[in-house]
Amino acid sequence: MRGDAVIAVYIMANFRNGTIYTGVTSHLFQRVWQHRTGVIDGFASEHDCKTLVWYEQHDSIVEAIVREKTIKKLRRVWKLALIEKANPQWKDLAADWFGDERT
Repeated sequence: MRGDAVIAVYIMANFRNGTIYTGVTSHLFQRVWQHRTGVIDGFASEHDCKTLVWYEQHDSIVEAIVREKTIKKLRRVWKLALIEKANPQWKDLAADWFGDERT
């Protein structure tokens, strides 16, 4: 996945049940790296959301943007349920992408 441009909707967190950030990207690996290193200022950087806890791949950016907007409208409890269903331990799904082995 590292070199591939993966279109995705994703959720980053600072810790389990902490602050979450929902985003969309046309290159998931690159965007997660940007969150990790803090190279882009904004909400996720200010709240230290560096752990990838959920993502969903899409075939088109338009489809992904629509899905992101839908997720952003959801109540927090539903977003947490989305994460818990796919990743009940809130493990960092990108831990082995960068060699930092976060879990």
